[in-house]
Amino acid sequence: MPLHIAFTSPDSLRERCDITTVRTADTEPAYEPGAVIPAGPWHSVTDAAARALIPPTATQASTLVEIVRPPLPSHGRLDDLALPLGDAHAQYIGQALAKPDMTTTTDNHRDGRLIGLHLDNWDKLTYEHKPSGRRRLALNLGPGIRYIILATLDAQAVCRAVRPNDYAWRHPHTDDYRTHAAAGYTINVIRIRLVPGEGYIAPTEYLLHDGSTEGQEASAIAFWLGHWQSGKLPSLI
Repeated sequence: MPLHIAFTSPDSLRERCDITTVRTADTEPAYEPGAVIPAGPWHSVTDAAARALIPPTATQASTLVEIVRPPLPSHGRLDDLALPLGDAHAQYIGQALAKPDMTTTTDNHRDGRLIGLHLDNWDKLTYEHKPSGRRRLALNLGPGIRYIILATLDAQAVCRAVRPNDYAWRHPHTDDYRTHAAAGYTINVIRIRLVPGEGYIAPTEYLLHDGSTEGQEASAIAFWLGHWQSGKLPSLI
């Protein structure tokens, strides 16, 4: 299932989002070889592109993207922020600080090189079960604006395309997207703006993604993982 975003106002969606394609970062020493990054320039989301993001009625909550403002606990403990959302086993996984003006923000902790757009693999899911993974809740702690970048093409579709003979037995991986992009196939990505205090709930096990501070100041972000029903927090769009 491709990228679907919960929204009620197409104008609010387009005001907050941009779109571009991707490319392989072959010549940038800051990136791993083969890393997939936004190609740029960013463009406004067309009416047709916005319609393609509308979730069908039967969309699973586990594959839905929601733009939200998570309420801070009264005692200020961030690790308890997700408790009211309904998953008693939700996991606080910490914070990350992004430098200013980063096209993508996640690095490989072993050597410091940026990994580019990627799939999470916390839940170690096979092809069949990839859509059922936990979603990531994120809160922009500021001080700067930041973005979440999400591919419109899901992990199952990419796995089928690059591994047509044995995709059913695979664990969809970032490398599948790297192979797809290196072969010259188009992958569109949506960039969603988040001011401090705003956040998202997104299936980062299922959609290629990363954070970005392109053109912005530094910012920190906090993360949780959990199984949450859709609509537990009001949509900002």
